[in-house]
Amino acid sequence: MSDVSLAMPACDPVLLEEWSSKLRVCGHPTRWKILCLIERQSACVTDLWQCLEQPQPVVSQHLAALKDKGIVEAEVVGNKRMYYVNDPMIRRVVQDFLAAAVS
Repeated sequence: MSDVSLAMPACDPVLLEEWSSKLRVCGHPTRWKILCLIERQSACVTDLWQCLEQPQPVVSQHLAALKDKGIVEAEVVGNKRMYYVNDPMIRRVVQDFLAAAVS
């Protein structure tokens, strides 16, 4: 038995629940792929479904789930909606993942 006692760091329970909820939404493999793609460069639904080889409605549903949690946002450019990672915490997690995947 160790003499070390563990103590939970002071975390705002509301913030902890919010982050947990966002991480759960990001946990789906297709959503994670979308986040990895749009972290480096914003993309429209057409670009994403072609790259992911998924039907357009499937990609749109995943984007809607991410948008609902404030993780991604869209900007209208011409006649396209360009999606990008909007949440700073999620952006950092994706960046760290991509950096680790390359090394």
